[in-house]
Amino acid sequence: MAHYAIGDLQGCYTELAKLLNKINFNHGTDTLWLVGDIVNRGAYSLECLQFCMQHESSVQMVLGNHDLHLLALAYGYGKLKRSDTLTSILQHPNLNKMRDWLRQQPLMRHNQTHVLAHAGLFPEWTVAQSAQLAHEVEQELHHNPRGYFANMYGNQPEFWSPDLEGYDRLRFITNAFTRMRVLNPNNGLDHQYKNVYHNIPTPQYAWFDAPNRQHLSHQIVFGHWSALGFLNEKQIIALDTGALWGGQLTAINLATEEITQIQSENQTNWRK
Repeated sequence: MAHYAIGDLQGCYTELAKLLNKINFNHGTDTLWLVGDIVNRGAYSLECLQFCMQHESSVQMVLGNHDLHLLALAYGYGKLKRSDTLTSILQHPNLNKMRDWLRQQPLMRHNQTHVLAHAGLFPEWTVAQSAQLAHEVEQELHHNPRGYFANMYGNQPEFWSPDLEGYDRLRFITNAFTRMRVLNPNNGLDHQYKNVYHNIPTPQYAWFDAPNRQHLSHQIVFGHWSALGFLNEKQIIALDTGALWGGQLTAINLATEEITQIQSENQTNWRK
């Protein structure tokens, strides 16, 4: 039995199939964590989503920003962007079934040693607190999806406070779990910077370089930041290695930390 994690798929189903074959993944004994952004911008979003649904006993995912964007569109909110590749899902006769399955997926998963979250964990939150805050969003997704998606988009509030309420609170939690890369001083969310790690302008810093991180009890497994690439240090494992834009799709065995990669067949230069 092995437990793997794989970075952002974003519709790169061909690479996923090759990577699973390369690691000899067995759906009967092995388990797989996917860091979110299963869909969008790659050519095979529908196939990636169907794969997750078909193998939910062995494959577990968390929601990424592109997955939430698909759900918003499926509920009639947001706008279809020129670079979106979601039409095959949005026009599928089983759209409602896929939509309802996807919105039941969590923002965070964890075990005794690792946390899975699309963009990472906000540095002021413990693992237990993060799980509770993720649950707040998940409950709204389960019980009031139209209200949630009508209010999901936006960059405010920038700063976390436990006193935040309503959709301001849920929006911050969502943005932290699915869009976070770089923080402004005092841990304010910045949604502009998408470049490489060593070019982060002072006084900004990567979320995992924030002082006094409260979740160092676990390794945080995440994706989202394709320009960051693979990183395994500081109690983080970054797995988005740019399969979408011609990089690699990366798997890690979470017990041994052995890395396996497949070179992407994608020639696009899109960035997230």
